[in-house]
Amino acid sequence: MKLFDSLRAPNPRRVRWFLAEKQAEDIEIVSVDVFKGEHKTPDYVARAGLANVPALELDDGTTITESVAICRFLESVYPEPNMFGRDAREIAVIEMWTRRTELLLANPLMMAVRHTHPALAALDTQVPAIAEANIASAGRALRFFDRRLGEAAFIAGERVTMADIVGFTALDFARMIKFAVPEDCANVRRWADAMRARPAASAGV
Repeated sequence: MKLFDSLRAPNPRRVRWFLAEKQAEDIEIVSVDVFKGEHKTPDYVARAGLANVPALELDDGTTITESVAICRFLESVYPEPNMFGRDAREIAVIEMWTRRTELLLANPLMMAVRHTHPALAALDTQVPAIAEANIASAGRALRFFDRRLGEAAFIAGERVTMADIVGFTALDFARMIKFAVPEDCANVRRWADAMRARPAASAGV
């Protein structure tokens, strides 16, 4: 298998973090420089279908894109430690929280960075109003997740799952625009410290 990766993008980091949690080291990593437009070359687009990273090319030539879909496939190859649920109830709960984390927190933070950081102006036309709206949305979401993390050690329960990887990689990416967790979100801050302390955090950078 080959993982088409980009060190500067947040979604590929989800997959690198996931692989680090699994201690999986037998996948070939192919670096794609998005600032040089390597994700837009005819060869890459023909392989991935879209000019997006990451992409996982299987041994039979099938290519999977979308970070969560890639991780779902990798869960079947490297089943431990479990990141997506062991039974119907847990699978549904983790799916719910992963989806909430992506929609309410990760997507707004990524949009905020994309429309704020000077280096990303090369990739898109930046609109300050989009950044401002998404920063406000992410701030509201953090208070929702702070309540949740007052009930459980991690977003989907008492162990790290895909929901935590999606949430923390986005939060960490937002440091590029100096976005910080508010002081009054003590539960989110505790969770972020726990995620930052995991060995996979450095492997995922």
